[in-house]
Amino acid sequence: MRWELAVSFGFAVLLAACAASGQESVESRTLSNIRQVTSGMQRAGEGYFSPDGQSIIYQAVPLDYMFYQIYTQPLSGGRPKLISTGRGRTTCSYFSPDGKRLLFASSHLDPKLEETEAAERKQIEEDKKSGVRRRYKWDFDPYTDIFEADLDGKILRNLTNAKGYDAEGAWSKDGKQIAFCSDRDGDPDIYLMNADGSDVRQLTNASGYDGGPFISPDGKWVIFRSDRKKAEWLQIYVIGIDGKHETALTDTQGVNWGPYWHPSKPYIIWSGADHSDPNARPNYDLWLAKYEVTGGEFRLGTPIRTTDFAGADVLPVFSPDGSKLMWTSTRTDDHSSQLFVADFKLPE
Repeated sequence: MRWELAVSFGFAVLLAACAASGQESVESRTLSNIRQVTSGMQRAGEGYFSPDGQSIIYQAVPLDYMFYQIYTQPLSGGRPKLISTGRGRTTCSYFSPDGKRLLFASSHLDPKLEETEAAERKQIEEDKKSGVRRRYKWDFDPYTDIFEADLDGKILRNLTNAKGYDAEGAWSKDGKQIAFCSDRDGDPDIYLMNADGSDVRQLTNASGYDGGPFISPDGKWVIFRSDRKKAEWLQIYVIGIDGKHETALTDTQGVNWGPYWHPSKPYIIWSGADHSDPNARPNYDLWLAKYEVTGGEFRLGTPIRTTDFAGADVLPVFSPDGSKLMWTSTRTDDHSSQLFVADFKLPE
Protein backbone atom coordinates (compact mmCIF):
# COMPACT_ATOMS: atom_id res chain seq x y z
CA MET A 1 0.00 0.00 0.00
CA ARG A 2 1.19 3.50 -0.71
CA TRP A 3 -0.31 6.68 0.73
CA GLU A 4 0.12 9.89 -1.23
CA LEU A 5 -0.55 13.45 -0.15
CA ALA A 6 -0.32 16.52 -2.36
CA VAL A 7 0.54 19.69 -0.46
CA SER A 8 -0.09 23.22 -1.58
CA PHE A 9 2.56 25.38 -3.16
CA GLY A 10 0.31 28.25 -4.27
CA PHE A 11 2.27 30.77 -2.19
CA ALA A 12 2.10 33.87 -4.36
CA VAL A 13 -1.60 33.64 -5.11
CA LEU A 14 -2.62 33.03 -1.52
CA LEU A 15 -0.30 35.64 -0.07
CA ALA A 16 -1.61 38.22 -2.53
CA ALA A 17 -5.19 37.36 -1.67
CA CYS A 18 -4.51 37.66 2.05
CA ALA A 19 -2.76 41.00 1.61
CA ALA A 20 -5.52 42.33 -0.61
CA SER A 21 -8.19 41.41 1.92
CA GLY A 22 -6.29 43.07 4.75
CA GLN A 23 -7.02 40.10 6.98
CA GLU A 24 -4.99 39.76 10.15
CA SER A 25 -3.23 36.42 10.62
CA VAL A 26 -4.72 34.08 13.21
CA GLU A 27 -1.28 32.91 14.26
CA SER A 28 -0.69 35.62 16.86
CA ARG A 29 -3.58 34.26 18.94
CA THR A 30 -1.57 31.22 20.02
CA LEU A 31 1.92 31.55 18.46
CA SER A 32 4.77 34.02 18.92
CA ASN A 33 8.48 34.17 18.18
CA ILE A 34 8.22 31.83 15.18
CA ARG A 35 11.67 30.72 14.03
CA GLN A 36 13.24 28.14 11.72
CA VAL A 37 15.35 25.51 13.48
CA THR A 38 16.64 23.26 10.66
CA SER A 39 18.67 24.13 7.57
CA GLY A 40 21.40 22.72 5.36
CA MET A 41 19.28 19.75 4.25
CA GLN A 42 17.26 19.18 1.11
CA ARG A 43 14.26 19.04 3.43
CA ALA A 44 13.58 18.23 7.06
CA GLY A 45 10.52 17.50 9.16
CA GLU A 46 8.60 15.39 11.68
CA GLY A 47 10.53 16.64 14.67
CA TYR A 48 10.05 15.77 18.35
CA PHE A 49 11.37 17.30 21.58
CA SER A 50 13.61 15.62 24.12
CA PRO A 51 12.04 15.22 27.60
CA ASP A 52 13.91 18.28 28.90
CA GLY A 53 12.86 20.32 25.86
CA GLN A 54 16.45 21.23 25.02
CA SER A 55 17.02 18.99 21.98
CA ILE A 56 15.06 17.76 18.98
CA ILE A 57 15.10 14.62 16.86
CA TYR A 58 13.86 14.65 13.28
CA GLN A 59 14.13 13.18 9.80
CA ALA A 60 15.90 15.00 6.97
CA VAL A 61 17.13 14.34 3.45
CA PRO A 62 20.84 15.25 3.40
CA LEU A 63 22.47 16.91 0.41
CA ASP A 64 24.37 13.75 -0.57
CA TYR A 65 21.73 11.03 -0.17
CA MET A 66 18.22 10.44 -1.50
CA PHE A 67 16.38 9.02 1.51
CA TYR A 68 15.46 10.55 4.87
CA GLN A 69 17.91 9.96 7.72
CA ILE A 70 17.48 10.64 11.45
CA TYR A 71 19.26 13.51 13.21
CA THR A 72 19.38 15.17 16.62
CA GLN A 73 20.48 18.70 17.46
CA PRO A 74 20.13 21.25 20.24
CA LEU A 75 16.95 23.29 19.97
CA SER A 76 19.03 26.44 20.41
CA GLY A 77 20.98 25.60 17.26
CA GLY A 78 24.04 23.62 16.34
CA ARG A 79 25.30 21.01 13.96
CA PRO A 80 22.91 18.10 13.27
CA LYS A 81 24.11 14.73 14.55
CA LEU A 82 23.42 11.70 12.37
CA ILE A 83 21.67 9.00 14.41
CA SER A 84 20.58 6.48 11.78
CA THR A 85 23.01 4.36 9.79
CA GLY A 86 23.13 6.74 6.82
CA ARG A 87 21.50 4.28 4.43
CA GLY A 88 17.99 3.09 3.69
CA ARG A 89 14.68 4.82 4.29
CA THR A 90 14.23 6.08 7.84
CA THR A 91 11.33 7.78 9.61
CA CYS A 92 9.39 8.33 12.81
CA SER A 93 12.02 8.98 15.46
CA TYR A 94 11.25 9.63 19.13
CA PHE A 95 12.95 10.21 22.50
CA SER A 96 12.36 7.80 25.37
CA PRO A 97 10.67 9.42 28.39
CA ASP A 98 13.92 9.26 30.37
CA GLY A 99 15.81 10.91 27.50
CA LYS A 100 18.44 8.16 27.37
CA ARG A 101 17.30 6.25 24.29
CA LEU A 102 15.98 6.88 20.81
CA LEU A 103 13.44 5.17 18.61
CA PHE A 104 13.33 5.20 14.82
CA ALA A 105 12.27 3.08 11.86
CA SER A 106 14.75 2.09 9.17
CA SER A 107 15.09 -0.13 6.11
CA HIS A 108 18.89 -0.33 6.27
CA LEU A 109 18.69 -4.13 6.58
CA ASP A 110 17.05 -4.41 3.15
CA PRO A 111 18.96 -7.31 1.49
CA LYS A 112 18.64 -5.52 -1.86
CA LEU A 113 19.44 -2.04 -0.54
CA GLU A 114 21.92 -1.27 -3.31
CA GLU A 115 19.25 -2.00 -5.91
CA THR A 116 16.73 0.15 -4.03
CA GLU A 117 19.19 3.04 -3.91
CA ALA A 118 20.13 2.65 -7.58
CA ALA A 119 16.47 2.71 -8.63
CA GLU A 120 15.86 5.89 -6.68
CA ARG A 121 18.95 7.60 -8.14
CA LYS A 122 17.79 6.67 -11.64
CA GLN A 123 14.32 8.08 -10.97
CA ILE A 124 15.78 11.34 -9.64
CA GLU A 125 17.95 11.74 -12.75
CA GLU A 126 15.01 11.04 -15.05
CA ASP A 127 12.91 13.62 -13.20
CA LYS A 128 15.66 16.23 -13.57
CA LYS A 129 15.96 15.62 -17.31
CA SER A 130 12.21 15.78 -17.88
CA GLY A 131 11.64 18.67 -15.47
CA VAL A 132 9.07 16.65 -13.55
CA ARG A 133 8.43 17.43 -9.91
CA ARG A 134 7.01 14.33 -8.30
CA ARG A 135 4.17 14.50 -5.82
CA TYR A 136 5.09 13.76 -2.23
CA LYS A 137 4.62 10.09 -1.45
CA TRP A 138 5.55 7.73 1.33
CA ASP A 139 6.67 4.21 0.48
CA PHE A 140 5.61 1.47 2.83
CA ASP A 141 8.97 -0.26 2.46
CA PRO A 142 8.53 -3.93 3.47
CA TYR A 143 12.02 -4.00 5.00
CA THR A 144 11.28 -1.21 7.48
CA ASP A 145 11.64 -2.18 11.14
CA ILE A 146 11.70 -0.27 14.43
CA PHE A 147 15.00 0.10 16.27
CA GLU A 148 16.04 1.35 19.69
CA ALA A 149 19.34 3.24 19.86
CA ASP A 150 21.42 5.17 22.36
CA LEU A 151 21.95 8.92 22.03
CA ASP A 152 24.93 8.34 19.72
CA GLY A 153 22.93 6.20 17.33
CA LYS A 154 24.32 2.85 18.42
CA ILE A 155 21.51 0.37 17.82
CA LEU A 156 20.67 -1.43 21.04
CA ARG A 157 17.75 -3.50 19.91
CA ASN A 158 15.71 -4.46 16.86
CA LEU A 159 12.20 -4.18 18.28
CA THR A 160 10.28 -5.60 15.31
CA ASN A 161 11.13 -8.36 12.88
CA ALA A 162 7.79 -9.37 11.36
CA LYS A 163 7.55 -9.45 7.58
CA GLY A 164 6.37 -6.10 6.22
CA TYR A 165 6.37 -2.44 7.19
CA ASP A 166 6.81 -1.65 10.91
CA ALA A 167 7.23 2.06 11.67
CA GLU A 168 5.58 5.19 13.08
CA GLY A 169 6.40 4.23 16.65
CA ALA A 170 6.24 6.30 19.84
CA TRP A 171 6.68 5.49 23.52
CA SER A 172 3.95 5.97 26.12
CA LYS A 173 4.64 8.65 28.73
CA ASP A 174 5.64 6.02 31.31
CA GLY A 175 7.97 4.33 28.82
CA LYS A 176 6.32 0.93 29.21
CA GLN A 177 4.57 0.68 25.85
CA ILE A 178 5.14 1.60 22.20
CA ALA A 179 2.33 2.29 19.74
CA PHE A 180 3.22 1.71 16.10
CA CYS A 181 1.93 1.01 12.60
CA SER A 182 2.37 -2.34 10.87
CA ASP A 183 1.02 -3.96 7.72
CA ARG A 184 1.91 -7.47 8.89
CA ASP A 185 -1.73 -8.53 8.51
CA GLY A 186 -2.08 -7.23 4.96
CA ASP A 187 -2.78 -3.53 5.43
CA PRO A 188 -1.47 -0.90 7.88
CA ASP A 189 -3.08 -1.06 11.32
CA ILE A 190 -2.26 0.18 14.82
CA TYR A 191 -0.40 -2.12 17.19
CA LEU A 192 0.93 -1.92 20.74
CA MET A 193 3.96 -3.67 22.19
CA ASN A 194 5.96 -3.60 25.39
CA ALA A 195 9.03 -1.36 25.34
CA ASP A 196 11.28 -4.39 24.80
CA GLY A 197 9.31 -5.52 21.74
CA SER A 198 7.38 -8.27 23.52
CA ASP A 199 3.62 -8.87 23.79
CA VAL A 200 2.66 -7.40 20.40
CA ARG A 201 -1.10 -6.92 20.10
CA GLN A 202 -3.24 -5.48 17.34
CA LEU A 203 -5.40 -2.49 18.28
CA THR A 204 -7.23 -1.64 15.02
CA ASN A 205 -8.35 -3.83 12.15
CA ALA A 206 -10.07 -1.76 9.47
CA SER A 207 -9.47 -1.79 5.73
CA GLY A 208 -7.19 0.98 4.52
CA TYR A 209 -4.41 2.78 6.34
CA ASP A 210 -4.32 3.33 10.12
CA GLY A 211 -1.11 5.02 11.26
CA GLY A 212 0.72 7.74 13.15
CA PRO A 213 -0.39 6.60 16.64
CA PHE A 214 0.36 8.40 19.91
CA ILE A 215 -0.68 7.24 23.37
CA SER A 216 -2.41 9.91 25.49
CA PRO A 217 -0.54 11.38 28.49
CA ASP A 218 -2.80 9.46 30.88
CA GLY A 219 -2.16 6.22 29.00
CA LYS A 220 -5.84 5.54 28.30
CA TRP A 221 -6.22 6.45 24.62
CA VAL A 222 -4.44 6.15 21.30
CA ILE A 223 -4.95 8.81 18.66
CA PHE A 224 -4.19 8.05 15.01
CA ARG A 225 -5.00 8.87 11.38
CA SER A 226 -6.94 6.67 8.98
CA ASP A 227 -8.19 6.67 5.40
CA ARG A 228 -10.63 3.81 6.01
CA LYS A 229 -13.62 5.89 4.84
CA LYS A 230 -12.08 7.20 1.61
CA ALA A 231 -8.70 6.21 0.19
CA GLU A 232 -5.98 8.82 0.85
CA TRP A 233 -8.47 11.15 2.61
CA LEU A 234 -7.11 10.84 6.12
CA GLN A 235 -9.30 11.55 9.14
CA ILE A 236 -8.46 11.50 12.85
CA TYR A 237 -9.60 8.68 15.11
CA VAL A 238 -9.15 7.74 18.73
CA ILE A 239 -9.40 4.35 20.40
CA GLY A 240 -9.12 3.17 23.98
CA ILE A 241 -5.87 1.49 24.98
CA ASP A 242 -8.05 -1.60 25.55
CA GLY A 243 -9.30 -1.51 21.95
CA LYS A 244 -12.75 -0.18 22.88
CA HIS A 245 -14.61 3.07 22.12
CA GLU A 246 -13.06 3.68 18.71
CA THR A 247 -14.32 7.08 17.54
CA ALA A 248 -13.90 9.24 14.43
CA LEU A 249 -12.97 12.75 15.59
CA THR A 250 -13.04 14.38 12.13
CA ASP A 251 -15.16 13.70 9.08
CA THR A 252 -14.67 16.50 6.56
CA GLN A 253 -14.39 16.98 2.81
CA GLY A 254 -10.65 17.02 3.08
CA VAL A 255 -7.63 15.56 4.85
CA ASN A 256 -6.93 15.67 8.60
CA TRP A 257 -3.75 14.03 9.85
CA GLY A 258 -0.74 14.18 12.16
CA PRO A 259 -2.66 14.50 15.47
CA TYR A 260 -0.72 15.08 18.69
CA TRP A 261 -1.67 15.37 22.37
CA HIS A 262 -1.07 18.44 24.53
CA PRO A 263 1.06 17.18 27.45
CA SER A 264 -1.10 18.50 30.30
CA LYS A 265 -4.34 20.03 29.00
CA PRO A 266 -7.27 18.35 27.20
CA TYR A 267 -6.32 19.52 23.71
CA ILE A 268 -5.13 17.91 20.50
CA ILE A 269 -3.53 19.57 17.49
CA TRP A 270 -3.32 18.37 13.89
CA SER A 271 -2.98 19.47 10.27
CA GLY A 272 -5.92 19.74 7.93
CA ALA A 273 -6.92 20.99 4.50
CA ASP A 274 -10.14 21.33 2.53
CA HIS A 275 -10.22 19.16 -0.60
CA SER A 276 -13.86 19.75 -1.53
CA ASP A 277 -13.09 21.95 -4.54
CA PRO A 278 -11.21 19.94 -7.21
CA ASN A 279 -10.14 23.18 -8.89
CA ALA A 280 -8.55 24.70 -5.77
CA ARG A 281 -5.20 23.89 -4.22
CA PRO A 282 -5.65 22.57 -0.67
CA ASN A 283 -3.73 24.58 1.90
CA TYR A 284 -2.57 22.67 4.96
CA ASP A 285 -2.86 24.51 8.27
CA LEU A 286 -2.72 23.55 11.94
CA TRP A 287 -5.93 23.11 13.93
CA LEU A 288 -6.42 22.89 17.68
CA ALA A 289 -9.42 21.53 19.60
CA LYS A 290 -10.37 20.81 23.18
CA TYR A 291 -11.73 17.39 24.07
CA GLU A 292 -13.62 15.79 26.91
CA VAL A 293 -14.18 12.21 27.99
CA THR A 294 -17.48 11.37 29.64
CA GLY A 295 -18.61 7.87 30.49
CA GLY A 296 -15.89 6.40 28.33
CA GLU A 297 -16.99 8.45 25.32
CA PHE A 298 -14.45 10.75 23.67
CA ARG A 299 -15.80 14.03 22.25
CA LEU A 300 -13.96 16.74 20.36
CA GLY A 301 -14.88 20.42 20.57
CA THR A 302 -14.95 23.03 17.83
CA PRO A 303 -11.62 23.23 15.95
CA ILE A 304 -9.63 26.47 16.20
CA ARG A 305 -7.40 27.46 13.30
CA THR A 306 -3.83 27.96 14.52
CA THR A 307 -1.92 28.79 11.32
CA ASP A 308 -2.96 30.46 8.06
CA PHE A 309 0.31 30.63 6.15
CA ALA A 310 -0.01 30.29 2.38
CA GLY A 311 1.85 27.01 2.23
CA ALA A 312 2.09 23.71 4.06
CA ASP A 313 2.02 23.60 7.88
CA VAL A 314 1.96 19.97 9.03
CA LEU A 315 3.01 17.48 11.75
CA PRO A 316 2.70 19.70 14.85
CA VAL A 317 4.06 18.60 18.25
CA PHE A 318 4.12 20.22 21.67
CA SER A 319 7.16 20.54 23.88
CA PRO A 320 6.99 18.47 27.10
CA ASP A 321 5.89 21.50 29.13
CA GLY A 322 3.45 22.71 26.47
CA SER A 323 5.16 26.08 26.12
CA LYS A 324 6.39 25.52 22.55
CA LEU A 325 5.01 24.15 19.31
CA MET A 326 7.17 22.63 16.58
CA TRP A 327 5.97 21.72 13.11
CA THR A 328 7.06 21.11 9.51
CA SER A 329 6.48 24.05 7.19
CA THR A 330 7.30 25.33 3.73
CA ARG A 331 7.48 28.94 5.00
CA THR A 332 11.16 29.01 3.98
CA ASP A 333 12.86 31.27 1.44
CA ASP A 334 13.20 28.40 -1.03
CA HIS A 335 9.85 26.80 -0.07
CA SER A 336 11.57 23.61 1.09
CA SER A 337 10.09 21.79 4.08
CA GLN A 338 11.93 22.60 7.32
CA LEU A 339 11.18 22.56 11.03
CA PHE A 340 9.86 25.67 12.76
CA VAL A 341 9.32 26.37 16.46
CA ALA A 342 7.15 28.98 18.17
CA ASP A 343 6.24 29.94 21.70
CA PHE A 344 2.74 28.64 22.32
CA LYS A 345 -0.18 29.62 24.51
CA LEU A 346 -3.60 28.03 24.68
CA PRO A 347 -6.48 30.21 23.47
CA GLU A 348 -8.34 32.08 26.17
